[in-house]
Amino acid sequence: MSDSGLADAVAREAAWLSASGDGLPALLASAGGPWDVVQAYMPRTPAQRQTQLWVLKKSTTTRRFSNHRRVASHTFVVSLWWPIGSTAQSGSISLAETEQAAFDAALALVVTRVEGLPGDKSHGGRFLSVAEAPEESAGIRVEMGDPAQGIPAGALTAQIT
Repeated sequence: MSDSGLADAVAREAAWLSASGDGLPALLASAGGPWDVVQAYMPRTPAQRQTQLWVLKKSTTTRRFSNHRRVASHTFVVSLWWPIGSTAQSGSISLAETEQAAFDAALALVVTRVEGLPGDKSHGGRFLSVAEAPEESAGIRVEMGDPAQGIPAGALTAQIT
């Protein structure tokens, strides 16, 4: 794989998550999804009142086979930010509960999108192959931020690896 393949992997994954009309759930609000922002890399100053999804690279491993060929494997972390008040009215008695349920539904859409279409192991041709790495725990891992800390701070968080 060329060095540019290593350098643009995060952008290619963000493009996959931003795509719509391909039979998988749309994530961007402009296409009917729950996320206002889907982008590669976290900005210095994230918008405070938008639902945001950032694709980050956790690690890259390059393995050599057949003496001359190298194949890079990337582990991505999708960092998610869900401001309290994104979907429910601030006067609602069950604001925190409503937002947590909406966040769970939005996370389910992200996981469905990451899993991809049956039989497509390339994220629409963006990668040579896409799979869960056997050295990581099998499957896609979703780690929720503590709502007891997130609700008073004004946002729910999670990371998907």
